[in-house]
Amino acid sequence: MKDITVSKAARLCSGRIMGENYEDQEIGRVMIDSRAVEPGDMFVAYRGEKVDGHDYIPAAFARGAACCLAERVPEGAQGPVILVEDVQKALEALAGAYRETLNIPVIGITGSVGKTTAKEMVWWVLSQKLNVLKTEGNLNNQIGVPMTLSRIRPEHQAAVVEMGISGFGEMRQLAQMARPTIALFTVIGHAHLEFLHDLEGVFRAKTEMLELMPDDGTVIVNGDDPWLKKINCRQRLIRCGLGEDCQLRAENISALADGTTQFDIVYGGGRFSVHIPAHGRHLVYAALEAAAVGMSLGLSREEIAAGIAAYQVMGRRGALWTGEKLTLVDDSYNANPDSMRCAIDSLRDMPGRHVCVLGDMLEMGPEAGQMHYDLGKYAVENGVELLLCCGELGREIARGAGDRGHWFESREQLAQALPGFIVRGDTVLVKASRGMHLEEIAEELKKF
Repeated sequence: MKDITVSKAARLCSGRIMGENYEDQEIGRVMIDSRAVEPGDMFVAYRGEKVDGHDYIPAAFARGAACCLAERVPEGAQGPVILVEDVQKALEALAGAYRETLNIPVIGITGSVGKTTAKEMVWWVLSQKLNVLKTEGNLNNQIGVPMTLSRIRPEHQAAVVEMGISGFGEMRQLAQMARPTIALFTVIGHAHLEFLHDLEGVFRAKTEMLELMPDDGTVIVNGDDPWLKKINCRQRLIRCGLGEDCQLRAENISALADGTTQFDIVYGGGRFSVHIPAHGRHLVYAALEAAAVGMSLGLSREEIAAGIAAYQVMGRRGALWTGEKLTLVDDSYNANPDSMRCAIDSLRDMPGRHVCVLGDMLEMGPEAGQMHYDLGKYAVENGVELLLCCGELGREIARGAGDRGHWFESREQLAQALPGFIVRGDTVLVKASRGMHLEEIAEELKKF
């Protein structure tokens, strides 16, 4: 954190420095894992259910931490500890104060589906012209956002910050720290309904960000999402999608034989062609949204097209794998009803018999059973010829699919049954919430 010394950090978060004769050095990154601390970092000691970070303060100092932020000082601490009543509130205050010193565009990305994909696509586009910092992995919550902000250095010309929530008020806290100048909303969908209750709740919680944006900020939304069509904000609004009322529109979408995607971006009186080196209809929206961010920050359409063409799939978010017997779409990273339907829609564009290996979607609230049943029906109605399901709620997916659905009590039983169901030429989608660990099934399919 440029120009934030140990003593200044203590003042900003209303803390008290414990320890004598310390070196008042500039702080580097914020870290919560003592094993990852590098010289100059601040180690933040959180109390977890099973592990208390305070016990690792000596280890953090041994690795060169400039200071530690904590609620108590353990024995053996050989360095300055900033003592506070509440580590989380202190970290949020420090991150927000540091953000106020930065004069760069910050792109805040949220939504129920596609946050990480949009973050990556925006980063690839902006990196064609600017030095851009982005959220690492999925560090998008009240701990991850300040960690990301702490990594912004003088050489960075923009920051892309993913912002994820599960309850009311959390987005307001994230926005208070990040202060986005550009907000990007992907989809308002069925995620964290245990806490947000319904889609109206999701919409209200996500759009808390708008309260803390400047009047001259820019808001970019999926213009085809029925809830995002309702956004009424004081900032400049850009809608992206397929509809005629979208300022940035995709036309002539083609799913190519090599698993890549091509389409035209149409805006105002202009048009240009882009190529995404990956498969999936959701990527069209991510590319449109990244193009809108790029245009807002002065990138040329050639730079935008080059960034979209450079995009790389992250992990198991729709990764395409082709073997001798089958084509695998490994989307086992996570799932909710909206992303499931999007993945099934994308599967229709691919050759061969369409097979889905699906598991439970978690945190769906009291209507979870019906949502899973409806998903099975949706899959059959949209051309899926075989569904192999596991998990308690996966049973409802199979029921909804009728005679095309097969349910297995466990991943192990499903894995053992695969050879009896998969035939040469199949295209297989694997998708469920992360807690179902269907990446194990994806790895089994790669052996075919």
